[in-house]
Amino acid sequence: MDFLLNRHQRFILVLFVVSLLFFFFAKILPVGDKNLQTANMIQASEIMREAISTLSMCLAEKNQEINQEFDINGTGLIGIENSPITTTLGSLEAKRTTTNPNMGALVVHLLYEAGVREGDAVAVGASGSFPAMIVAVMSAAKAMGVNPIIICSLGASQWGANRPDFHILKMLECLSSAGVFDFRPAAVSLGGERDVGEGMPDETKELLIRDIEDSGILFMQEEDLPDNVRTKIQIYEKHAGENGIKGFINIGGSWANIGTSSEILNLKPGLVKISKIPPVESRGLVFEMADRHIPVVHLLYIKGLVEFYGLPWDPKPLPEVGKGLVYQKVVQDHPLFLLLAAVYLCVMVFLLAWFKITKKII
Repeated sequence: MDFLLNRHQRFILVLFVVSLLFFFFAKILPVGDKNLQTANMIQASEIMREAISTLSMCLAEKNQEINQEFDINGTGLIGIENSPITTTLGSLEAKRTTTNPNMGALVVHLLYEAGVREGDAVAVGASGSFPAMIVAVMSAAKAMGVNPIIICSLGASQWGANRPDFHILKMLECLSSAGVFDFRPAAVSLGGERDVGEGMPDETKELLIRDIEDSGILFMQEEDLPDNVRTKIQIYEKHAGENGIKGFINIGGSWANIGTSSEILNLKPGLVKISKIPPVESRGLVFEMADRHIPVVHLLYIKGLVEFYGLPWDPKPLPEVGKGLVYQKVVQDHPLFLLLAAVYLCVMVFLLAWFKITKKII
């Protein structure tokens, strides 16, 4: 009869019903810890948005205007093209991309992937090249209740925190004074080649050293790579206490963090799996931490990072908090979701095979 569904239509209806059922099951997955993670991600992004607003006000108080030609979203986190503390070339688009407040959410997600939870201590090694990523890490740490042990260097690549009068230490002091964060770096170095400001004018180094001394923060000067790494590990362990370091975050490409081995070029951004460890003489903190079986989050290749986690490249205006595919990955990476997806795929394959077999029989 004409009103009855033919065989093909019935099969399509079955596929639709099965798909609808699996969609319903995915929606009611008992995500548990993932709900807390999502809340932490949103909170971190809100904190980062507040930090950006605070930094722009700090610049205004210093009677410094934000150059809207380069800092198109008026964040205060974009430096200048060249200065006496500029260490290397840098991508303006990459720096602007990191000012997205949802970078705070991404760091929360990466820390959860690394197994870091409330109360844990996380070692952070950063250059001044990506001040927005430092803010994102601190925002994530505050939202999660994590203790970030930060060792940073004042040298920065182009468009980073490379203004001598508003370097990364000045930025962090601004955020601390405003009450956005109560974290202080455990140690500071000049950065640049060999981590001692090689290539910087003497008067610039004297200015930076004076700023470090005024801050009361430990000033590190160690130009031998193994000794530099060893000293920083000791600082991290001292501040971490008896529970130890639960993760390491590398921000940027500082000499002490990435070392001198070309193996660093093989690392993808995000939570990295490191199987090949270079010799001690060329090993930076990234590889030293991996050798100690401490999870490493590598925040350097920004374009690859945002493409993988679904955040926009060089956005204008800045996205709203909670916007981005990174929030969806919280559920998509859940083991039950992955199991459900595998079962759904198997059911679809079975139904298609059954349809073909019965079609031949009929």
